[in-house]
Amino acid sequence: MTSTIILAAVIIVLAITIISAGVKVVPQSETRVVERLGRFHSVLGPGLNFIVPFIDRPKTIYTRRVENAIGGKTIVRMTATPVIDLREQVYDFPSQQVITRDNVTTEINALLYFQIVDPKKAVYEIDNLPNAIEKLTQTSLRNVIGELELDETLTSRDTINSKLQVILDDATNKWGVKVNRVELQDITPPASVRQAMEKQMQAERNRRAEILNAEGEKQSRILRSEGEKASQINQAEAVKQSEILRAEGEARAIILNAEAEAEAIRRVAEAVSATQTDPATYMLAMKYIDTLREMTSGQDNKTVYIPYEASSVLSSIGSIKNLFNK
Repeated sequence: MTSTIILAAVIIVLAITIISAGVKVVPQSETRVVERLGRFHSVLGPGLNFIVPFIDRPKTIYTRRVENAIGGKTIVRMTATPVIDLREQVYDFPSQQVITRDNVTTEINALLYFQIVDPKKAVYEIDNLPNAIEKLTQTSLRNVIGELELDETLTSRDTINSKLQVILDDATNKWGVKVNRVELQDITPPASVRQAMEKQMQAERNRRAEILNAEGEKQSRILRSEGEKASQINQAEAVKQSEILRAEGEARAIILNAEAEAEAIRRVAEAVSATQTDPATYMLAMKYIDTLREMTSGQDNKTVYIPYEASSVLSSIGSIKNLFNK
């Protein structure tokens, strides 16, 4: 009886073992590569799959895992597993030293985004896929950076990323891997180069500040000169208008004086015409009398000499007397 129970238990355990070995449940976004007697047989899709126990066996591959250790350090571990992850994966490679075309040693670390698109090739075309991708990325990065100078390396990240993506995607295509993109995280030149770059940057900033100050001073002088120019133009315009107005006033005064004198002459002419006296003689005599008054005016004693030719003018004074009498 006891032997019968033991035999039944062994059969049950054996049955469970066989069933568990023949039934494979594959999660979504994962797959397995199955070998039958050492040869490739099939690729298991997501869901419930059945294989021949002890004859069919999933092929193991290497995967790369990054773990956080004590002290904030990261440890990269390589493990063998039959699970093939079909999702996009990210490899963060450690910093490596590369030499630029101008012989400057620089530390660079990169991020690689890739995806396994053909599990069969990823298993059979390369022995250690993570290690192969890492080494290929490092060597390709050295080759690309070696063609550029330090300044180009610091300012051409997009160009470097594009070149690396094309190179890696072409090289990993036969491994069943699709490289989606490559990103450079840090580019760290040597300390001496960084100091020189900082001095250069400071000098460039000082130069720009001097240029801005010079431009500001230039604009200030231009504005001041334009203001002075406008002021002088306004002053000249004001003087011009003042001179024009004064000239117009003087001309108007001369015209008014002339009109008044003409009116006076006209009236004198009308007055003296009744006495049959020449108006010109009258006017000349009046001018002569005014001139004599100016000549003899003043406190100093003066001797006045009257030219002989003026006697004819003095004869007209008698006619003025006759005019006033009338």
